[in-house]
Formats: sequence, structure tokens, C-alpha cells
Amino acid sequence: MSHATATAPTPGTGTPDPRRWSTLAFLGAAQLMLIVDVTVVAIALPHVGTDLDLSRAATTWVISAYTLAFGGLMLLGGRVTDLLGSRPVVLTGLTLFTAASLAAGLADSAEVLVGSRIAQGLGAALLSPAALAAVLRLFEGEERNRALGVWSALGGGGAALGVLLGGVLTAGPGWPWVFFVNVPIGIVVALGLARRLPATPTRTTTAAPARLDLLGAALVTAATGTAIYALIGAGDHGWLSGRTLGLLAGAVGLYVLFGLRQHTAASPLMDLRLLTRRPVASGTFLIVAATALMVAGFFLGTFYLQHHAGRGALVTGLLFLPIAVATVVGATAGGRLIGRVGARALATAGFVVAGTGFAVPALVDGSAAVVLGITGAALGLGALFVAASATALGHVQAHESGIVSGIVSTFHEFGASLGAAVISSVAAASIAGSTTTGFVHGFAVAAGVAAVAAPLCLVSVPGRSPGATHPTGGLH
Repeated sequence: MSHATATAPTPGTGTPDPRRWSTLAFLGAAQLMLIVDVTVVAIALPHVGTDLDLSRAATTWVISAYTLAFGGLMLLGGRVTDLLGSRPVVLTGLTLFTAASLAAGLADSAEVLVGSRIAQGLGAALLSPAALAAVLRLFEGEERNRALGVWSALGGGGAALGVLLGGVLTAGPGWPWVFFVNVPIGIVVALGLARRLPATPTRTTTAAPARLDLLGAALVTAATGTAIYALIGAGDHGWLSGRTLGLLAGAVGLYVLFGLRQHTAASPLMDLRLLTRRPVASGTFLIVAATALMVAGFFLGTFYLQHHAGRGALVTGLLFLPIAVATVVGATAGGRLIGRVGARALATAGFVVAGTGFAVPALVDGSAAVVLGITGAALGLGALFVAASATALGHVQAHESGIVSGIVSTFHEFGASLGAAVISSVAAASIAGSTTTGFVHGFAVAAGVAAVAAPLCLVSVPGRSPGATHPTGGLH
């Protein structure tokens, strides 16, 4: 979730900070909390919904509210980091995320829980880009490459840790502890960073506040939120109902206003002209599709195993471990193959593998089919994350890499919100009842999306170009 949304700081000229590696450890721990927070909550969702008597829509918002706020405000977090420096933004974001985690664990209603998740997303949107900006400032040369390698590894490790931790905590002290666990970690990390993180130069100009495009951030978040609200409600009101279509039309209108705002703002959040470039546009499509399918698999799998198959949270967490590991294996293999076969072939193959995996539980009932199918799909999705980063970032100039990586990260979170919303509505009958029909439909839709996306890659993703650089993208 964490490409820098701010441009890379200018390397320092003095002696390297002797505490840079310990500082990286604290920054990595903070970033890990943000990554773990998606999968750890996914495992706990059935118990959260039962204990708080949440509707299917409210249960879906427990995930979507966090990823929506995280993605919608991440570019704004990068701008704030540019203006104020990474140190105050890191500490502010970490404090907000920790406090919101405490509130989420204490929540006794859907409104309090979803509100706390939004606050967590805001804290994450400040913390993530500022933390990576701090890493870029602390390290130079080959050390920077090593530090960024550690940072990238947090994605796969966080997914694996989240599913296991979610099972252990939910089966043990209870689901509130998937949130409470962030509190002592957040306090220790905040104290460590307050002592270690160096102050950074800020842009001293009286006009600085005007450079924050708050209206743009509000418009793009409201547009996506409206679309997600429409898609979540479609499971109850119908996909072609006046309510659903009206809300989707409203979302389109808000996106148009956002586009107009980006053309007129003095310091826009996003240079929309970048999205007209074929590599950036196709890379964005890949990251949205891959993330939506990944979250859909987690959502369907955890409800199937716990609600339908009667598996406990701990067993579900253990069963999800091979899925998380498969994602890392797919990403690692994709990083090795992309230089040889190119992003187009890798993305096409990734969707084919993912679609085949999702087809298994769509055709065969049973826990084994669900776990094996999602594990197979995860192999393809892991490779897709690499193809997405390589496509979007492999053909841009150095001075554009920051904003393009910010776009990729933002759409990563939007893809997570979209996947949870759509699959929740498709599988509504099974999530709210005892039939398996909704699960079958959900897995079939995931397989269908992958099947449609595969040939699209052949015409949209650029082919291999001599001398193109292919960064090894991670999960986040």
C-alpha cells in the first residue's frame, strides 16, 4: 500500500544517521500495522457481524470504510508530507491510527465501528506516504535499495501475518483484539520514532495551506464512496434499480467534478494527463482488478469457511496461510519472469491462472475446493501485482515516478473497496443465510472477471520495449 506519494527527498550530504536501521525497523513496524489491518479484520468479520448484529452491508463497510479513506486521502497525505516534512506527519498519522484502533475495539454499534475504521484510514493515509518519504531521506545509494527491498517485503509478510493473527486473536481473546493489538504496538513505535526520526526541512511559504487540494480529496473520496455505497446496496435493492443506477450516476458526476477541479487547482492532487498514457492507464487497470479479485477471494473464503463450513476463526486463519504464501510466491516468480516475458504476457497469464483458481470453488463444493481454488488464484494475482507496477512505473521519467506510484497505491485501495462491495452483493444470499448459491455466484463472477481481463491485457498492456526498466512491484 505504500508507494511514495511525495517526490523523493534530496539525499543528504553528511554522515549517515547511525540509527537509520533501527529507525527503519520502527517505520516498518508502523507500515506493517497498516497492511495487516486489512487481512486481520477479514478473518474476524463473521464474528464482528454476529456480535454487533451487523447487516451484510454494514459488515462490508468494516473493510471498505478503511480502504476507501486510506486510498482516497493518500495523495493528500503525500502533499501534507511535502509541506510539513515527514516527521510530524508520521507521528500524527500513527497517533490517529492507534487512537482509532482503540475506538474500533471498544465499538458497540455499526456506526461507531465504521466511523473508527474511517479514522484508521485517515491515519494510514497520513502515515504511509510520510513513512516511505522518511525512508528515502534516511538512506542513500545501495543502502537505499536494501531498505526499499525490506519495505516491499512487508506486503507479502503482512498478508500472511494478518490471516494468522486474525485467527489467533478472534479465537482467543475475541475480535476486539484485532484492533486492540495495534494500541501497545502503536505506542511503542510512536515513542521510538519520536526519539529517532530526524526533523526534515519544510517548505516555508505563507501560501502553503493553499497548496493542499482539500476539495479535490473530498470530491474523489465522495465519488468513490458513493459508487461503493451503490454497489453494496445492489445486493438488496437490485443491480438495475433506480436507487443503484441513481447513485452510480451521482458517482460519475462527482468524478467529473473531480476532473474539473484537477484542471483548475493551483496544486492538484493528481495530474490526470498521466492517466491518458497507455502504460499508466493499463497499469492502473491491472492494480484495480488484481486487488479487487484478491479481496473478493478473502471475503468469500472467510465467510464460506466460518459461516457455511463451521470452521473456527483459528482454523480459518491457518487455512488461509497457504493463500497468503501463494501470493508471495506468485509475486516472487513474477519478479523473475517479467524481464524475460514482459508485462503483457505476465499479466495475461496471471489472469488466466487466477480465473482457473476461482473456477474451482465455483464448480466444486467443499472447504478443500475453496482453499485450493483461492490458493491457485493467489499465485496468479501475486504475479499481477508485479505486472501492474512494472507497467505503470517502467515507462515514466524519474521525476514522475513519485506521483505515478501514488496513483498506483491509491487505486490499490480503491480496488480493495470495490472488490468487497461487489462480491458482498453478489454473494448476499449466502452471507446472510445458509445457502451456498451466493458463494457459487461470487466465485463464478471472480472467475468471469479474470477471464474477461486476460484478453484485454493483450490489447491494452504495452509489449516489451528494449531497455525498459521493470521494478519488482509488491503487494502494496
